[in-house]
Amino acid sequence: MAVSDLASLDREVASCRRCPRLVAWREEVARVKRASFADWTYWGRPVPGFGPPDAALAIVGLAPAAHGANRTGRMFTGDRSGDVLYAALHAVGLASQPTSTHIGDGLELSGVRITAPVKCAPPANKPTPEERDNCRPWLARELELLTPTLRAVVVLGAFGWQALLPVLSAAGWEVPRPRPKFGHGVEVELTGPAPLRLFGCFHVSQQNTFTGRLTPAMVEDVLGRAKEAAGL
Repeated sequence: MAVSDLASLDREVASCRRCPRLVAWREEVARVKRASFADWTYWGRPVPGFGPPDAALAIVGLAPAAHGANRTGRMFTGDRSGDVLYAALHAVGLASQPTSTHIGDGLELSGVRITAPVKCAPPANKPTPEERDNCRPWLARELELLTPTLRAVVVLGAFGWQALLPVLSAAGWEVPRPRPKFGHGVEVELTGPAPLRLFGCFHVSQQNTFTGRLTPAMVEDVLGRAKEAAGL
């Protein structure tokens, strides 16, 4: 992939139409809308990563939410999952404010970039393996561009973990074999282009946060450890 900086990559991501099912779904959601957001002009396109180009810590989720990032155009912005994630980032000193409602709301991240292995909102939050693989070059190039400064990654959920490991391996990091299994609180040290520490965290989905499987304190604990590992 020829793009040489993250700003250019983000522009390319936003114009991707590689997966017909995802294109149709994201655009239908943007047209039909949710009643509570009827006055919004939905983004309705692939959602690029968010955060500074020299981030030392990356957070890897799953995919944009249909009425969250697919509406606002910014990862984890405007939905319940983002409410939990940004509050935790603020609590550990990595975000300028605890809320994220729309682009231009004043939110800034400190040393952190948030991304996902699938850039389009998928039906039922379930991308297919083919869609994950179609989107892989975007994530791979994003991590390549972050390599000079990247020192830690927090992966939210098993899907992101499984999608990320082959990308890291292809980029030159030595992923243990057998590949480490996902789990909340799992921590893996990788060697490669630069030392990299990988952290597992349950996804900040309502399914996890509403049931108490994942608490704000649990998210803050993982983010705090990752912050330290990244030198932030």
